[in-house]
Amino acid sequence: MVRRLVRLTSALVWLVAVAQSGESEQQLDAGKKVVCYVGTWAVYRPGNGRFDIEHIDPTLCTHLMYGFFGINEDATVRLIDPYLDLEDNWGRGHIKRFVALKNVVPGLKTLAAIGGWNEGSRKFSKMAASGELRKRFTDDAIAFCQRHGFDGIDLDWEYPAQRDGNPLIDRANHAQLVEEMREAFDRHGLLLTAAVASVEFSAGLSYDIPRIAKSFHFLNVMVYDMHGAWENHAGINAPLFAGLADQTATDRQLNVHAAIQYWLDQGAPPEKLVLGIPLYGRSFTLANVANSEIGAAVVGGGTAGPYTREPGVMGYNEFCERLRTESWDLRWSAQQQAPYAVRNNQWLGYDDLRSVQLKVQYLLHHGLGGAMVWSLETDDFRGVCGGGQYPLMHEIRSLLNGGTPSEPTTPPPTVPPPTSTAGTPSTTTVAGGSASGPCADGQVGFVPHPADCSKYYMCLDAHTSFEFSCPAGTLFDPKLNVCNWADKVNCSVK
Repeated sequence: MVRRLVRLTSALVWLVAVAQSGESEQQLDAGKKVVCYVGTWAVYRPGNGRFDIEHIDPTLCTHLMYGFFGINEDATVRLIDPYLDLEDNWGRGHIKRFVALKNVVPGLKTLAAIGGWNEGSRKFSKMAASGELRKRFTDDAIAFCQRHGFDGIDLDWEYPAQRDGNPLIDRANHAQLVEEMREAFDRHGLLLTAAVASVEFSAGLSYDIPRIAKSFHFLNVMVYDMHGAWENHAGINAPLFAGLADQTATDRQLNVHAAIQYWLDQGAPPEKLVLGIPLYGRSFTLANVANSEIGAAVVGGGTAGPYTREPGVMGYNEFCERLRTESWDLRWSAQQQAPYAVRNNQWLGYDDLRSVQLKVQYLLHHGLGGAMVWSLETDDFRGVCGGGQYPLMHEIRSLLNGGTPSEPTTPPPTVPPPTSTAGTPSTTTVAGGSASGPCADGQVGFVPHPADCSKYYMCLDAHTSFEFSCPAGTLFDPKLNVCNWADKVNCSVK
C-alpha cells in the first residue's frame, strides 16, 4: 500500500504541476530519442492506408525500426517476406530503400526488428537455451546488419517465459543472450535495443531487469494494449493512470504510470526507458448501448477499419477519417488522462493530440529516454483529416524539441461521470519551520479533509501538501484513495 501511495503521489504531483503552470518541460536533453516502428506490410493495404517507404518522413525520427524479420529453427535470421524485403526476382526492395533514408537525415539510425507478436516465443526460447545457438544467432544478426546496412538489431522476443517459451529458464537465458549480444555488437559498432512488455505481471515473468538494462542501449517499453477485444469489458488502450473501473491489484497495473514505475523500481535507468505511444486504438462492440462507460460489458472487438482490416483495432488515420463523415460522442477520462469515443454500439479507446501531449510531458518530467511509436503507418501520414501530415508524430517531435503544445483540430471531448480520481487541485501549501496542517503527523500520501468529505489532501511530507476537491456528486473514498460516487462512501468527518 505504501508503494502504491508513493506512486500515486508522484502521479498527482506531476498532474498538479501541469495543471497549475500550463507549461511543458522545455529543456531538451540532446539524447532524447524518437523511435519509429514501421509495419512494412502496410504497403499491401488499400486506398489511403497504403504505406510505402516513400511515405516515411525520416525527419520525424531518430531511430527507424523495420518490422519484422523472424528467426529460423537453426537460429539464423529469417526473411518473412523476401519479395517485399529484397530486390531479387523483381522484388520491392524495401530494405535497401528503408536503409537509404539515412542519406536524407544525417545521424538517423535504422534497425532491423527481429521477432514481433506473430513470431512467437518458441524458437527464441530454443535458441537462448543453447550456447552454440546463441552464438549463431548473434553472429548471423551481425552479418545481417553488415549485409544490408542496418545500424543494429531491435530484439522483439514476445515474450521470454511466455507464449510457448520455457517459464523455468527463459528469463535467465534471455539475460545471458543479450549480455553476449551486447559484447559482440560493441566490437562492430552496432546498436542493440528491444521492445519489451510493460506491465508488472508480464515483465516480471520475462525479464531480469537489472541485467538486461545494462546490456541494451535502450528499451522501448510497450505501454499500450492494456485493454482490448480479448476482454469482456471496454477499456482504454493506453491510459496514463488507473481508473475507477480498475478494482483489482492486477487492473491497477494496466496503465502507463504503473508500468513505468515498475521498471524504474526494478532498477532500469530512466534514460534507457523509451515510452511507447500507440498511433492506434482498441475498439469494442458494446453488449448494451445504454451502458457505454469505461468498463461496460462488450461482446467482442469493434468493426474492422478499412485499412488495418482487423476487428478490435482502429488506426488513428482510420478514426480521424471517420470523424469527417460520422457523428461520434468524443469523451475524455479525466481520471485516466485519455480519450475514448462511442457511436451506437461501437466503443474506441485511443490516443489523440491531447493525450499524446500529456505522455510526452510525463516522459520529460520523469527523465525518460524519449518516445517510441507503434507505428508510423497508422498516423494520418497523408494529412487527409485537416491537421497536416503526421499530426501526432509532429507533436511528439516538436515537444521533445522544446516546442509548445498545439491546439487540437477536432472538437474537444466531453467529460462524462465518473470523473477524476485526482479531483481538482487547489493551491499548494508549503510551510517552513515546525510541522503543522494536515500532514503534520508524518503521513505521506492521501489524507481526508477533516471537515469536508468532498475534499482531501495529498501529502508529500510533513510540510508540503496539495488540497483537492472532488467533482460534483462524488466524495473522497479513503479506502480506495479516489473520488467515488457519494452513495458508495461512508462519509465521517472529525
